[in-house]
Amino acid sequence: MGATYKKAGVDIEAGEKAVSKIKDAVKKTQAKAVMGGIGGFGALYDLNKIRADYKEPVLVQSIDGVGTKVKIAQMLDRWDTIGQDIVAHSCNDILCQGAQPLTFLDYIATAKLDPDKMADIVKGMAKECQAGGVSLVGGETAEMPGVYSEGEWDVVGTITGVVEKENIIDGSDIKEGDLIIGLGSNGLHTNGYSLARHVLFDQKKYSIIEKIDTLKENLGETLLKPHLNYVKPVQAILEKWPIKGMAHITGGGLEGNLSRVLPKNIDVEIEKGTWEVLPIFNLIQKDGDVPEEDMYKTFNMGVGMVLVVSPEDEGNVENVLSQFKGLKYNWIGKVKKGFGKVILT
Repeated sequence: MGATYKKAGVDIEAGEKAVSKIKDAVKKTQAKAVMGGIGGFGALYDLNKIRADYKEPVLVQSIDGVGTKVKIAQMLDRWDTIGQDIVAHSCNDILCQGAQPLTFLDYIATAKLDPDKMADIVKGMAKECQAGGVSLVGGETAEMPGVYSEGEWDVVGTITGVVEKENIIDGSDIKEGDLIIGLGSNGLHTNGYSLARHVLFDQKKYSIIEKIDTLKENLGETLLKPHLNYVKPVQAILEKWPIKGMAHITGGGLEGNLSRVLPKNIDVEIEKGTWEVLPIFNLIQKDGDVPEEDMYKTFNMGVGMVLVVSPEDEGNVENVLSQFKGLKYNWIGKVKKGFGKVILT
């Protein structure tokens, strides 16, 4: 028998099997505005409700991936949280401009498709979408032997949200005297894994299930904790009180991300020690002898999202955030005149 697509490494039947495993989970995420089902060439979303609810609706879009965190999933052979990661990360990105997430599309690539692993990833996406009121409207699965090595996966997502034009948050109203509040992270979220893996596995030779005294869970479980989603607490604030600027603390850390929303005549002074630096960061820094400057440029260091608010709203913001059980938050800095820089003191 001659050459076939399956013999060349691409199994169409495996892809169809994977889709059958995720249909129900995806359907549960979809709002009434979603038209059609899985399998179309494009996703359809009815804009009539947006037109009714918004005077001047503006779409906000973003695309990102979970990076080398998939290596941790691969080492643990656990795939149900990676999908949660990319949805939460994407929601937080567009939240920074005040957007309410609407729809999510995924792209999953691998060398050889495993329907069960694929289903676990997408079910994780669906779980996070359902929790956040986001419609998972479609996706693409690419089986590419020769491009990816066996066992490798890549997980990417595209999100679309909407914000009223007059309510777009761009940092332009930030002024001297404003306060900075940091919303706590639960770990690395989706950034810094290349450095973390180099230190913990290449240098220290830890096992993925290593029990370390300073960590509550084993090493793999600690590293795999799903990215926190801040949409609900932040939107709860915005329903009552203004937020002048927001930054999702991803690659680049506090300095690299917060500086993106600052006016040119403003500096932010962040005071170290005003929040808990999580044990996993202390472990990486100590075991890898990583300079503190590199730590703060690579990792979130325990702060997943930063909000800039007026001092008059300090108590109001705290009152809203206190209603979200388990959410950690700390006042970590202040705004002063300057040149658009973030200064860690």
